[in-house]
Amino acid sequence: MKYDVIVIGGGPSGATAAEDLTRSGHSVAMLDRAGRIKPCGGAIPPRAVADFAIPDSQIVAKINTARMISPTGRQVDIPIENGYVGMVDREHFDEFLRDRAKQAGVHRYTGTFLRIERDEDVTSVVYRDKISGNEMMLETKLVIGADGARSNVARDEVPGGDAIPYVIAYHEIIEAPDATAVYDPKRCDVIYDGKISPDFYGWVFPHGTSASVGMGSMVKDVDLKEATAALRAASGLSDCKTIRKEGAPIPLKPLDRWDNGRDVVLAGDAAGVVAPSSGEGIYYAMMGGRVAATAAAACLKTGRASDLQLARKLFMKEHKQVFRVLGAMQNAYYKSDERRERFVSLCHDVDVQRLTFEAYMNKKLVKARPLAHLKIGIKNLSHLLGIVSPNRT
Repeated sequence: MKYDVIVIGGGPSGATAAEDLTRSGHSVAMLDRAGRIKPCGGAIPPRAVADFAIPDSQIVAKINTARMISPTGRQVDIPIENGYVGMVDREHFDEFLRDRAKQAGVHRYTGTFLRIERDEDVTSVVYRDKISGNEMMLETKLVIGADGARSNVARDEVPGGDAIPYVIAYHEIIEAPDATAVYDPKRCDVIYDGKISPDFYGWVFPHGTSASVGMGSMVKDVDLKEATAALRAASGLSDCKTIRKEGAPIPLKPLDRWDNGRDVVLAGDAAGVVAPSSGEGIYYAMMGGRVAATAAAACLKTGRASDLQLARKLFMKEHKQVFRVLGAMQNAYYKSDERRERFVSLCHDVDVQRLTFEAYMNKKLVKARPLAHLKIGIKNLSHLLGIVSPNRT
């Protein structure tokens, strides 16, 4: 059969796009490589739970505190008021999303994407079938490339798709202990320390009976495994059994263009929609899948390839300002340990804590307290100019 849309990639973005399109009455195929698990802290905000109907059974832990740790060991605990941050395990969460898409009517294929071929008015996706090892072909009207950072679809089909900057992330899933003097199963630790990562951060994120311990960096000569071992030692987790180890690129900036002007649109990591500074990706990936599905549905209805541009326009309309602020924060504070020390010091401020988590939980900048914003702006500038000591709060 000839599909309306073929989605390449079955992570949160691809599975969301496939399910949305199927539920709106379109014929959809989803091509995914089985067995791949992306390294990810696994945090999702309440808005993701609500927007994408994530059942409580997929939430493996509910976090009520975030701890920021500076290069000198300064600790700032930020309580999560009026809710919690949910944690998911990507090994099970991604498969849940793929299975839900299949139950909605998506045709699921397992294999490796090879290329897109075109013959007059026919667009075909060529892939290598996992079971037979043979090259197979599926016909379609449109393609959604949701095949992750360093996307082959983006590289082959979208101008600039091969030039996206990224961090290499690595983590280890370990068997988690009960609460200890340094580990809390209801607290996420974020470590801003150049010895762990010279340009990003490390993390210890609880997953119920397990935990994700990892870090990321753009610096090529950083030993990711050695840095993670040091992080485990500092967190009292060296002796915990390692369940699995994973590494992958995480994009740092949305692409300037998400479609090829004809029959392909990108979604999720393939489009670069990971939040700067935090590296948060699950919610934005799912939202990227949703807007890609919206754009594809519009294109199918009108026949206008220009409607594929709706994906980026819709996403940026809602999230551009948040990405801009987070990008500026990363550029300002991740350059050195002295800057990281000042950043953690700034996090002592109650207004910073409240506005930061209100924005995280609801996925929009908070504008209701202009005086708080003014005070934060003044403190931020004072720290960046070195007017105040990083030991002052």
